[in-house]
Amino acid sequence: MSRIGKKPIEIPQGVNVELKNDSIKVKGSKGDLSYVLPEGVKVSVSDSKILVERSSESKLNRALHGLARSLISNMVNGVSQGYKRVLEISGIGYRAQVKGNKLIFTLGYSHPVEYELPSGVAATVDEKQTTITLSGIDKQILGQVAANIRGLRSPDSYKGKGIRYAGERIKLKAGKTGKK
Repeated sequence: MSRIGKKPIEIPQGVNVELKNDSIKVKGSKGDLSYVLPEGVKVSVSDSKILVERSSESKLNRALHGLARSLISNMVNGVSQGYKRVLEISGIGYRAQVKGNKLIFTLGYSHPVEYELPSGVAATVDEKQTTITLSGIDKQILGQVAANIRGLRSPDSYKGKGIRYAGERIKLKAGKTGKK
């Protein structure tokens, strides 16, 4: 039995869950999300708890059981609390700014790099223009946007310049002469 799939999901105050045929819709104070359930996975709602069950013990159904439970749990947390992802920019002259729904980066290239944010993701930049805070209700989209932004200028392995996640540690290599 899947350990993750067996856990019931607590529904916090102010969150509504609707089941329709093979889909689940979660509404909260921050917005609403929906998910189409895979075949072999059943969801039931009872007294402020969501239970996810599977129809058979096949390998695919066991995998989808835990996956569906995790995705539904992320949806419930997203519509009630939301998610944040913080990125840090390091390097001389590297900076970012927000204009509407676009992020404009100066990353050492001959031109500024523009990144258009998808709907559902908001960004703020601090006054030093070196810390970007992304926020949204969909954890998957938020993580993908953060990865795409990090990919614009990945951290250099020699000097550490580039865009990195907050708290990410980069192991720096020694140069040609080696540090003594």
